Amino acid sequence: MLFDVHFCGLAAVGGVAAGGLTATAGCLGRGEEAPTVSILAAGSLQRALTTEFDAPDGTRIEVEAHGSARVARMVDDDQRDPDIVALADPALFDAPLSVPWYATFANNALVVAYNPQTEGGTRVTEAASWPDALLDDAVSLGRTDPDLDPLGYRTRFALALAADHYDRPALTADLLRRDQIYPETQLLAQFDAGGVDAAFVYRSMAVERDYPYLELPAAINLSDPDHASAYATVSYTLPDGVTVRGGPIRYAATRRTDTAAAKSVFEALVGTAGDFLEPSGFTVRASHPHYFGDVPPTA
Repeated sequence: MLFDVHFCGLAAVGGVAAGGLTATAGCLGRGEEAPTVSILAAGSLQRALTTEFDAPDGTRIEVEAHGSARVARMVDDDQRDPDIVALADPALFDAPLSVPWYATFANNALVVAYNPQTEGGTRVTEAASWPDALLDDAVSLGRTDPDLDPLGYRTRFALALAADHYDRPALTADLLRRDQIYPETQLLAQFDAGGVDAAFVYRSMAVERDYPYLELPAAINLSDPDHASAYATVSYTLPDGVTVRGGPIRYAATRRTDTAAAKSVFEALVGTAGDFLEPSGFTVRASHPHYFGDVPPTA
């Protein structure tokens, strides 16, 4: 999904164009054109980047969002050539991508969002536990594709951890079916349509849309560095043979071009993440941004 949002100072002066939304910060003189910086991003970053992120003065951003595993494959297969790539799992920068450096800039947690306006959603709040709620045949469950994005495989991680935590070895097999799968950028839209009663989502996705949700224990929700060793006991193999392992949810970005505009936007993205992501339910720890790899002096 492609988004282009136009801003001049604080006032929005443009709307949705046929190709999407472009964001421009600051006002340029007549005849001047702001340089455009393209960002290919995780679907869970879509709303924050297109509605909350302030692009540096005199720059313009073009945001396209998909599941992170799909984003990584699009870049690796030369289907896209963005200035900046922002993913929901830095492991994808190692494989299928192979980038010289990246910076982590935010964290998240897995939750179970539910629709309080459906009968099935009401059952979620009335059940003795969230596994009992989701195992109820009257509750329709939504999730994303583990082959396309980290939210999908992290859902499987959480269920594997929950099976051990609650001593329910058949939990994953009992819960998961193919007809539950939706694209990450469309999953919560199913709530509006009444298509699902509950869904495994990032906390930020529920907060941004004001959906109620159930918090999962830290041993399960992939948010707590203190549980990193336990998270690492679960894994999933992607269709291209890359195996991803459980760990605390981290967002990371890399810059692929050296233009002044790209440098400026990247620095704003990773350096002001707390300002535009925390109100949306993300966590931005004091250690962010944290750089890895052969980081250029200009980063």
